[in-house]
Formats: sequence, C-alpha cells, structure tokens
Amino acid sequence: MSEQRTVRVMVVDDHPMWRDAVARDLAAAGFDVVATAGDGPQAVRRARAAAPDVLVLDLNLPGMPGVQVCKELVGADPKLRVLVLSASGEHADVLEAVKSGATGYLLKSASTQELSDAVRSTAAGDPVFTPGLAGLVLGEYRRLASDPVPTASNEPKAPQLTERETEVLRLVAKGLSYKQIAERLVISHRTVQNHVQNTLGKLQLHNRVELVRYAIERGLDDI
Repeated sequence: MSEQRTVRVMVVDDHPMWRDAVARDLAAAGFDVVATAGDGPQAVRRARAAAPDVLVLDLNLPGMPGVQVCKELVGADPKLRVLVLSASGEHADVLEAVKSGATGYLLKSASTQELSDAVRSTAAGDPVFTPGLAGLVLGEYRRLASDPVPTASNEPKAPQLTERETEVLRLVAKGLSYKQIAERLVISHRTVQNHVQNTLGKLQLHNRVELVRYAIERGLDDI
C-alpha cells in the first residue's frame, strides 16, 4: 500500500452507536471511511460500490452472517482485506472467519490505537490477531495440512516457482508478516507483496490461508 495514498475503510456493524464511533475514530486516525453498513446484504452492496481497501467487519449481522459477507466479497475481489472486529473470542468463530478470507481478527475490547494499527497492518496485507489467537490459527493451518487433500488427476504436481518466490513462501509459512519478510530478505514491502501475488497465481490459490496450507503440506515451514 502506497504511503501517499489514504487507506479506504468501510465499517460494518449492526449497532449504530458502535459503528459510528469506530468510523469516527478511524477517520480521526487519518483513514478515509468510504462507507458503513448495518446488515449483511447492505454490506455486500455498499462494499462493491465503495471499493474499500479494508473492511472492518462484525460477524453477528442481520440478514447475512459476517463470514458469508467476507466469503462473497473476498471471493469476488481477492485484493480486499477484511479485519474482523468482534465481541467473540470463540475459537470456532476465529477459524471460520479466517477460512472465509479474513486477514485478521480483533476483539472489540481493543483500544482505539490497537484498532488503527490493525487496520494499517491489514491494509498492507499483514495478518493481525488479538494476542493468543495467532497461535490458534497457525495450529489450525497445521491440522488442515495434515488432512489428505483431494487433487485433480490433471493438476500439475510442481508449479515452477523462482528461488525467491520459494524463499518468500517459506517465510509466510513460518508466520512472518510481509514487513518482517521484507526486512529478513532486505527487499521492499511491495516486492514481497508482488512475490506473494505471483505465487498465488502460479499455484492457482486465492488467499494467504490457502498459501500457508500449501506451504505447510510441503514441509516448507520446517526448513
């Protein structure tokens, strides 16, 4: 994400006072709040029209659950980043949100500063989780990777990744953020993002969740 460009944010929550407060806090922190919504169907319609960079999304929505909103919007636009902001710290809710395409998951007990930092990191493509939840998600990646995955008989067994793409993929699988990968490899944040996008395209994967699963299945996180 270019530093010169203001991050476009949309806030989705069914409680008007909370929604307005979050939108106000983010606007005060320098974000461009392009839309808000109070239910699932409205969120899908307005997000498609407003094209935010980051969707700050509650899970408990009337009309359509937040995970379905996330799945529909990220499925249609993989560049969209979703930060779930929820009152629930239940593990099942966290994992379902991540599997539906969310980049991060923050509890509503987070401070205004923590929220602003989380939105900024989410816009950059870095996963953000309330402390204690990141380990849970990585553990689920590993569990998924240990399950047999059905593959089509004509699926290519070994897509040709460059040495640098493989190196970036290995660090993604270890749980490093894009910023940490950039520092480790002494390259720019944008270059890391480009390598990840190229790798997603070559492997015909859709998001970071699938990418990490692919890497762990092949033992890249242990190297």
